[in-house]
Amino acid sequence: MKTVINTAKAALLFGSIAFLASCGTETSPITGWNYNDASNGGFEVLPYAEQETGPGLVLIEGGTFTMGRVEQDVNYDWNTIPKRVTISSFYIDETEIRNLDYLEYLHWLNRIYAADEIFYEIYKRALPDTLVWRSRLAYNEPYVDYYLRHPAYRDYPVVGVNWIQASDFCVWRTDRVNEYILIREGILDWDLGQAVANNFNTDAYLAGKYEGVVKQLIPRPDGTERKVRMEDGILLPRYHLPTEAEWEFAAYGLIGNMIEGRILERRVYPWNGEHSVRNPNDKFVGDFMANFVITGGDYMGIAGNLNDAADITAPVYSYWPNDYGLYNMASNVSEWVMDVYRPLTYMDMDDFRPFRGNVFKTAMKDEDGGILIDTDSLLYDDPDTSNQNRNLISRPGLVRQRDVTIAEKEDHLDERRNYKYADNINYRDGDHQSSLNFSGDPPEGPEKNLAMYQYPVAKEKKTIPQEDYQMSLVNDKAHVYKGGSWKDRAYWMVPGTRRFLDHRQAAPWLGFRCAMVRVGSPQGLGTKKR
Repeated sequence: MKTVINTAKAALLFGSIAFLASCGTETSPITGWNYNDASNGGFEVLPYAEQETGPGLVLIEGGTFTMGRVEQDVNYDWNTIPKRVTISSFYIDETEIRNLDYLEYLHWLNRIYAADEIFYEIYKRALPDTLVWRSRLAYNEPYVDYYLRHPAYRDYPVVGVNWIQASDFCVWRTDRVNEYILIREGILDWDLGQAVANNFNTDAYLAGKYEGVVKQLIPRPDGTERKVRMEDGILLPRYHLPTEAEWEFAAYGLIGNMIEGRILERRVYPWNGEHSVRNPNDKFVGDFMANFVITGGDYMGIAGNLNDAADITAPVYSYWPNDYGLYNMASNVSEWVMDVYRPLTYMDMDDFRPFRGNVFKTAMKDEDGGILIDTDSLLYDDPDTSNQNRNLISRPGLVRQRDVTIAEKEDHLDERRNYKYADNINYRDGDHQSSLNFSGDPPEGPEKNLAMYQYPVAKEKKTIPQEDYQMSLVNDKAHVYKGGSWKDRAYWMVPGTRRFLDHRQAAPWLGFRCAMVRVGSPQGLGTKKR
């Protein structure tokens, strides 16, 4: 069942007005001061039920599970050592992102940026690589020409999207959903004249850097008006790629095997049955549960009795959902997750909300302490214009970010115990303390993260420029993808398996879906509270 926004759960504008008028005598239990009382300073407390479910999302109630291998390690990778972890409740898309969804994204980018020659690159960089369908010894040109844009494939999962593009889609989706919420609540009106830097961004709006077409502001107790704030609970958290742990937890759907507070049995696939890939239900007995390669050369069975009824991908609502109501968590397309790949991540990661890939950032500020917004330029991760592989890291309208650093006193890194650097991708697996030279002083500058997964071309162990280094396939740009695909055997449908790919590469069997954190109670409305 498709998830839609439940407006009853939102902190409504007019409900807020009524609350401010009727609950002015509510007092603080720790100070005795009135809430929403202008004579007391006007500290505002608005009504709030709980987080509403964003469009396309399904609530995944979290808990503990054993992450990692449940099947034989036939490749002897030793990269999925079982470990018990706890996952907080979160939201995840019911299906993979469709071609139609991605075309909506491209349409918006084209409308906002493509009219300006300088910013056309934003649209160009978002285009999926349709050439991934080509093969030296196969005729796949029809998919190159038609798969992304032909309406026959509009409900099929988008492919040819790399990790960077998938992450950028999540940023765009966050802003479009929150913009719609403000319009739905009567705070803003539609602004079809948005262009370049003048477009809605959630962080920019909350920082007071975006106005939009104002329809009705939030009233203050003193009779003045203001914009929506984070404290109002109206706007949703960010969409993002799911972490590897979140994706795996959601894929198994072990909530369906929960009886009286315990998991009755584990699963190999997202459904019960130790090694069965066929439906055991009497009505559908023998039907394949997912879209995968049966054996060499058999992608969909024989004419007149197609087994999975899909030669390549299938529409995103094909086959049976798991016990969370999620479709195609086993196959159809493999899916990007947020984590950076390390073979031994399971030995190092936290047992609560595990994730490798943190690069801590903060908003950049001007001389007056105001938040900086990118307005008329594109920002790259490498200032060298001759570098064709440099990545676009910001576009007009977004809040400009920087890595936290010990050089900035306001970051207070010298006083922190939980982290000392912005980039923690290599922590305990690739940084200085995990290298052979851990007893010496850590290097500074661009070489501080070259301990394990990059090595010098020259044999001499001397300080040489970073460009003289080569790297293994396992590096800070390699990200994990999970699940099987239409081109995989059944082994890769086991959610505990994992593979990796460079963040700039794409494939015709690789797509993605989005996730969102759950704030507040891990249980949804209607769930019996303990």
